[in-house]
Amino acid sequence: MSEVFALIWDAIVKKKPILARYRGHPRVLCPHVLGYKDGKEQCLFYQCGGSSNSELGPIGSSKNWRCMPLDGLDEVKLGNGPWYTAHERGSRPQTCVDQVFIEVSD
Repeated sequence: MSEVFALIWDAIVKKKPILARYRGHPRVLCPHVLGYKDGKEQCLFYQCGGSSNSELGPIGSSKNWRCMPLDGLDEVKLGNGPWYTAHERGSRPQTCVDQVFIEVSD
């Protein structure tokens, strides 16, 4: 288990966002499902700030879900801001993580 995995686990337990850089963009991410996909550490996040290659919707929009491999994240730290989610995810099964270690409970 990597240090980033442990930090994101802590963020899920505390319902705190993380601050990170992914593909050159600063991001504010609320982790929801953490585990492995095809043997790689991966997380389903709700992006609530920063920038992205794809346009962000308003807070609460289902457009802001992001599936990211943890090895692509840099400068990762625990944030202090509010926790965000979009409830539309509940209508579709998540496929980002196939071996779930921890998931936010609604």
